[in-house]
Amino acid sequence: MTNSVLITGGNKGLGFEAARRLSEQGWTIFLGSRNEGRGKEAADKLADGGVNVVMVPLDVTSDESVTEAVRLVRAHTDRLDVLINNAGAPGNAVTPANATADELHAVYDTNVYGPVRVTHAFLPLLRAADHPRVVMVSSAIGSFAVQADPAQAATKLHELAYSSSKAALNMITVRYAQAHPEIKFNAVTPGEVANRKFAATDMNNHTGQLTVTEGTDPIIKLATLDPDGPTGIFIDRLGPVSW
Repeated sequence: MTNSVLITGGNKGLGFEAARRLSEQGWTIFLGSRNEGRGKEAADKLADGGVNVVMVPLDVTSDESVTEAVRLVRAHTDRLDVLINNAGAPGNAVTPANATADELHAVYDTNVYGPVRVTHAFLPLLRAADHPRVVMVSSAIGSFAVQADPAQAATKLHELAYSSSKAALNMITVRYAQAHPEIKFNAVTPGEVANRKFAATDMNNHTGQLTVTEGTDPIIKLATLDPDGPTGIFIDRLGPVSW
């Protein structure tokens, strides 16, 4: 039976590349996109190559949108093998001294509450799969170990919203993994922590040293885990990352 995956923020960058790579393995792609026009363009690109792809209008900050996304996916399948919570918001790089609760809320709504909304809504479809997996696209900037290493560039980025949201997402990943051993919950950072490299995406104005394909390596690895694979881990393309 063909594997199926829902990817939030799947219309560009890491999300689209993950969709492309999994489609090459014959997967059915549910391509989530907040912007329907861009989502349709991305889905059409995949479909032109013979991919079984369904564009899913999906704003992870909206309960109504998530509910409608479940309805749409259910119209095509009775199970979901993999959920990739990829949609993310960078925030405005506001320093701690100037950050407000509103600034944090806007970023948390996508990066923290979004994965919770989507995961909660799709749990029944995930549980219906033989060995379901959930991949949380996090960031090394949310790692306490990275932030404690002066050699890491992240320690010089004095913003509050994005880094703390990814730290929260990491804890959410661990708690889901502990509570739901029947589903593999894991987190990735699209880079190489040991080499202080990150993937070039729109979010960083394509300043990263790694290609978007290299950035998706850990996403693909966790999305295609064997039934006896690990859960509750945090990795980059080179291996485990300290929380």
